[in-house]
Amino acid sequence: MNSEEKIIEVSDLTKDFKEVKAVDSLSLNVIRGDVFGFLGPNGAGKSTTIRLLLTLIKPGAGTIKIFNKHLISERKSILKDVGAIIENPDFYMYLSAFKNLEILNRISGREIGSKRIMETLEIVGLSERADSKVKTYSHGMKQRLGIAQALLHDPELIILDEPTTGLDPQGMKEIRDLITFLCKEKNKTIFLSSHILSEVEQVANRMIIINKGKKIVEGNVRDLLNASDLKVSVEVLEIENAEQLIRQSQWADKLISRNEHTMIFNIQTDEIANLNKYLVENNFSVTAIVPTKSLETYFLKITEEAV
Repeated sequence: MNSEEKIIEVSDLTKDFKEVKAVDSLSLNVIRGDVFGFLGPNGAGKSTTIRLLLTLIKPGAGTIKIFNKHLISERKSILKDVGAIIENPDFYMYLSAFKNLEILNRISGREIGSKRIMETLEIVGLSERADSKVKTYSHGMKQRLGIAQALLHDPELIILDEPTTGLDPQGMKEIRDLITFLCKEKNKTIFLSSHILSEVEQVANRMIIINKGKKIVEGNVRDLLNASDLKVSVEVLEIENAEQLIRQSQWADKLISRNEHTMIFNIQTDEIANLNKYLVENNFSVTAIVPTKSLETYFLKITEEAV
C-alpha cells in the first residue's frame, strides 16, 4: 500500500452564493491514514467545503477526487466508503441506541446485521447502554452515537464536522480518544473540521487553515508549529543571578521579560534543550519549562496576516 496515497484530492474548488465567494480556488490533499485538521474562523468556508465533499451541493468550478475517483461521475461508488457527521446528529429520543442504528441502517438501504451494530457500539464505548433510550444519553454520548452511525458500514474515510461542539472537557477527551483509536487501531482516515484548535493540535498530524474560502497554509502540524517562534517560560532558582548570566550570554536578545521566579524567552522549539543545558551547566536549578506557543496562537497569527 502506498503510504502517500491521496484519499481526498481537491483542486481549484470554487463555490459562489450570489455575490459571496464561499470557497475560492481551494486545493488540498488528504493522505491515507491522516487525521487531517480543517481549520478556519467562522465564515471561512469550512461547512461549504464539507457539503461539496459529500455532494450535498455542487461546485461552481474545480474538481474533487476521493479514492482517486472523480466525485461527480462516481458519486455512488465513493460515498459507500465514506461516513460523515454534519453538525449535531438527530435521533429518535424515545428509542434505544440499538434501535436508532437499526432504523437508520434500514433507511440507508444497507444490509447490516445486529452483530455489526453491536460491534460499532462497542467501538464508540456505548455497548453497555445499547438498550437505553437516547433521551437518557449525555450530549457526549449522543455525539459518540453519531460517530457510530457514521461507522456502521465500515467506511475508509470519516468526515467529522465540529464533533466536540458543546461538550465538556471530559466529553471532548472521549471524542479525541475515539478519533485517535479509529485512525491508529481501525486504519481510518479522518477529515476533522473544528474551531477548537487545541483539540485539533492534539489529534491531527496534518492540517490546512482557510480564510474567506482560500487556503492560507497546509502541512504537517508539527512542522507548522515549529516554523514560528514561541514564548517559553523558564522557572529558575536564584532568578536574579540567572538573569544576570543570561544578559551576558548569547541568549540575551531572546529574553523578553522576567518576574519573581520566571524568565520569558522568545525562542524556537529546537532551542529549548540548549537553553536548559546552558543554565544547568552554570549551576542553576531549572524547576519548570513551559512553552506557551499553541496552534491557537499560530492560527490567529496566520489568519491576521492573511487579512
